[in-house]
Amino acid sequence: MSIPPNLMITESAATLARDIRSLVGKLKRRLREQAQVGDLTPSQASALLRLEKEGPNTVSGLARAEGMRPQSMATVVAALEAGGFVVGEPDPTDGRRTLLSLTAACHKWIGEGRAARQDWLARRLEERFSSKEQQEVARIIVSLMQLVED
Repeated sequence: MSIPPNLMITESAATLARDIRSLVGKLKRRLREQAQVGDLTPSQASALLRLEKEGPNTVSGLARAEGMRPQSMATVVAALEAGGFVVGEPDPTDGRRTLLSLTAACHKWIGEGRAARQDWLARRLEERFSSKEQQEVARIIVSLMQLVED
């Protein structure tokens, strides 16, 4: 089966895609190192970020959004509650349901982690790149943003 010419990927595009993916992975790991995420599992971190972005939700709602079984999400939430990251309160519209939200301490912890990552990255840019190189990076970022825009 042959691939139509308009769907073929050039070798240079494939190489760029591999290099960008590799770079983004390394950058994510380095930023994660700066965040002090402690012993949170990826599922726990993902649930916290979803609650931060989307607001209060139920265990079932989180499970649906994360593609997990409700029983598995209940285990994730129990650990987050025990760690003081989330708190559950009765849903004002349906007292049978519990709405989970981030605690004030969790909001503070997330903010501090973001600030640490931002500070690390800004320092690295200052240390490694001249002003002209930083401007070039800024132009490249504008171009790369087109990859993720719809």
